[in-house]
Amino acid sequence: MNELCLTASADQAGVRVDSWLAEQIDGLTRSAVQNLLSEKMVCCNGQPLKKNYKLIGGECITVTLPELREVDLVPENIPLDIIYEDSDIIVVNKPRGMVVHPAPGNWSGTLVNALMYHCGDSLSGINGEHRPGIVHRIDKDTSGLLVVAKNDAAHQSLASQIAAHTAYRGYEAIVVGSPREDSGTINKPIARHKTDRKKMAIMEGGREAITHYRVLQRFRGYTHMAFQLETGRTHQIRVHMASIGHPIIGDPVYGLKKDRFSDIGGQCLHAARLTLCHPTTQEMMHFTAPLPEYFTQILDKLEKMG
Repeated sequence: MNELCLTASADQAGVRVDSWLAEQIDGLTRSAVQNLLSEKMVCCNGQPLKKNYKLIGGECITVTLPELREVDLVPENIPLDIIYEDSDIIVVNKPRGMVVHPAPGNWSGTLVNALMYHCGDSLSGINGEHRPGIVHRIDKDTSGLLVVAKNDAAHQSLASQIAAHTAYRGYEAIVVGSPREDSGTINKPIARHKTDRKKMAIMEGGREAITHYRVLQRFRGYTHMAFQLETGRTHQIRVHMASIGHPIIGDPVYGLKKDRFSDIGGQCLHAARLTLCHPTTQEMMHFTAPLPEYFTQILDKLEKMG
């Protein structure tokens, strides 16, 4: 552990301690400071400070920093379901349960580890050393299509298409209940939840989020649906469907706590279709990934239920 002692100046009175420390300590974000505050690693006169503590000026703030661990990403020989590959891009069908890129708690076994083994050094470096080639991502327990950039020019092209909403991303899911309309659009802004920072929420002033939906098949108490994302916010489909009273089955964060399918191991959501303009040839390319076995097994059960 490393301990730092910092003294607040008189003109900093009234400033929140998390904002102040993020400015004082190079490389430490405000969210990281808030985590340290939660873990009682930020003190004044030996007393842990609360997240909303405001400086009075002149006090000495003690911060205990955990030892930093150097993490070397290791290529791992993990099988990949490759839908398409050339010198610019690789399209993979990510299995349910695989994390896209390394992060605390998941430094190995990720899609990036597998891509590093398969592609060697031919991955875009724009997103940094822990996310080489990653242009967009899907949640750990969401299966389906991802396009990965093998060079920086391809990365810039793909990122521009996603930002301009010209790259089509189609999903399928099974939701609780039966939406009234056979098709429609949900246009509700999404932002980080105010109290639970691991969740997203519908929030005025949040980032624009637009989801188009279509009913594929109705069952007793459940509906198989298709979605097209116009924007790509974190947990967008999951948050939007929960907001209209039809959460995705198995969703541990936004779904029902008790449901016939609440124990299936994660949300029943699959990135089934992807359309993009090839960065070099400018050809429009269309990719599909069949529904995974867990998904079709649930559909079979619902079919038998009537």
